[in-house]
Amino acid sequence: MYVGSNFELITHLQYKVKSLTFQVQSFESGNKYVSMRSEFARQLAAKDREIISLKRELAEIRHQVAAVRKNWMQVFEDVAKEHEKELRRKEHMIQCQGNRISQMETRINETKDMLTAKTMELYSVQTELEEQQGANLQLKAQLYRDYENSSIPSSQKPNHKKICNNREKTGRMPGGQPGHEGHRRKKHASTDHVHIPAPTQYLDRDNFKPTGKTICKQVVNVAIHMSVVEYDTPEFRNLRTGQRVHADFPAGVVNDVNYGGTVKAISFLLNNRCGVSIDKIRELLSDMTDGQLQVSKGMINGLSKEFSAKTDKEQKKAFSDLLVSPVMNADFTNARVNGKSAQVIICADPNVALYFARENKGHKGIAGTPAENYRGILVHDHDHTFYNYGDSHQECLSHTLRYLKNSIENEPNLTWNQKMLELVREMIHYRNSNEAPDPDKIQIYKSKYLEIVKLAKEEYEYEPPSQYYRDGYNLYLRMDRYKESHLLFLDDFRVPSNNNLSERKLRVFKRKQKQVMVFRSFESLSHLCSSMSMIDLFKSRESNLLKSIALVFE
Repeated sequence: MYVGSNFELITHLQYKVKSLTFQVQSFESGNKYVSMRSEFARQLAAKDREIISLKRELAEIRHQVAAVRKNWMQVFEDVAKEHEKELRRKEHMIQCQGNRISQMETRINETKDMLTAKTMELYSVQTELEEQQGANLQLKAQLYRDYENSSIPSSQKPNHKKICNNREKTGRMPGGQPGHEGHRRKKHASTDHVHIPAPTQYLDRDNFKPTGKTICKQVVNVAIHMSVVEYDTPEFRNLRTGQRVHADFPAGVVNDVNYGGTVKAISFLLNNRCGVSIDKIRELLSDMTDGQLQVSKGMINGLSKEFSAKTDKEQKKAFSDLLVSPVMNADFTNARVNGKSAQVIICADPNVALYFARENKGHKGIAGTPAENYRGILVHDHDHTFYNYGDSHQECLSHTLRYLKNSIENEPNLTWNQKMLELVREMIHYRNSNEAPDPDKIQIYKSKYLEIVKLAKEEYEYEPPSQYYRDGYNLYLRMDRYKESHLLFLDDFRVPSNNNLSERKLRVFKRKQKQVMVFRSFESLSHLCSSMSMIDLFKSRESNLLKSIALVFE
């Protein structure tokens, strides 16, 4: 195979050598140059003819281009002139429009400045108006706040309107009605008897005949007399020691003149229960005894301390009874001691009411009272401190109703307060009209309660409360957070719907506070509270209060 390839190569080279030899011979003979020159002359002539033709065509094209250029230049000049004319017109219009725009911008800027000033003035006026409306609302709420829509007692509104009842007028005269048996005065056993003889004209047998009936009428008076028991005993002297001795007097007979339980009980009740001043008590006792009995101010003033000390056991027993009571009412009220503020807390159930004098409210005020270790249901007026004591709680719905009325008066654009007021009234009516709870009915009331609370949330989110009046919003938050404490009275019929028991009991102290104006010492306030507790306890036993207290002093 290698030999074959060399043979082909050699053959190819031989042919190429022959070709090159032939060409060399042609050049050497000159024939090639002659043929090449003649061929070149022929080709050059053809190229000259082609060049002349192209030059002729180029000249024609240049002539045409010059004509076209001339025409285009003429057209362009015409178009340019027309364009310049149009540009000048447009520039004039633009200049006019620019002037108008400048004027309009100037006017717009001036108007914007005026609008900004007016807007700022409007905002200022609206802000001031809103503040004034809020201040007016706050002042109006304070001005119209009374015993019907707040916790202010009616005694602080002496000129309040007439409190009407719900009874319908019948048109009949007040008093006993014809056909009804009257409630006559009770007759008493007579201590004296006076016979009135018949007039002479009635003794005429021809005109008058005795019926056999005797008409009796009584005149009742209370006779007050002074009873004085004098004790005496002979005195002896010891011959050895010189000591003087005598027989022991009865208990309580210490001074030369001692006042018995009746005098002390009357003075004590007049001062601590009836709110009569010490001077008036002395004057009354003197008048009742024709000036014979002249008690001292110190004796009357010290009766509370003496009574408190002698009823210490009863107070401890009442304290223990309150601790095991299933439901207990509690409340604070203000007192004045030597020109400073003090507090009186009451813990009460239907049978026992204990008063305690305290220097402060809060946990310090509750310390030492039955509420401190109480494990039952506490009824109170939403004092947050009480929520730390007791197992369950019931809010006073009387206060809630007043706060709802206040919200209705000051937030007339809301609807939740009116609906909640109607629901609370309906629940209280249901509670007072039934002897046992109905679970289905109670569940309906609770569902309505939650719906109204949700409605209140939506209304306050849509229209937030004013910074000047937030009582309604705070009431909604309280009724939402403490909903169980607002509805407990429905589940347990032992629980009252209000704290009126404490209010009624504290009203006794408030009358005393009005009478004394200010206590001179905290001890006297404390003794008064202990005395009032025992007075209420004796009164609840339905016994003769005067005799019960007289026995304590005896």
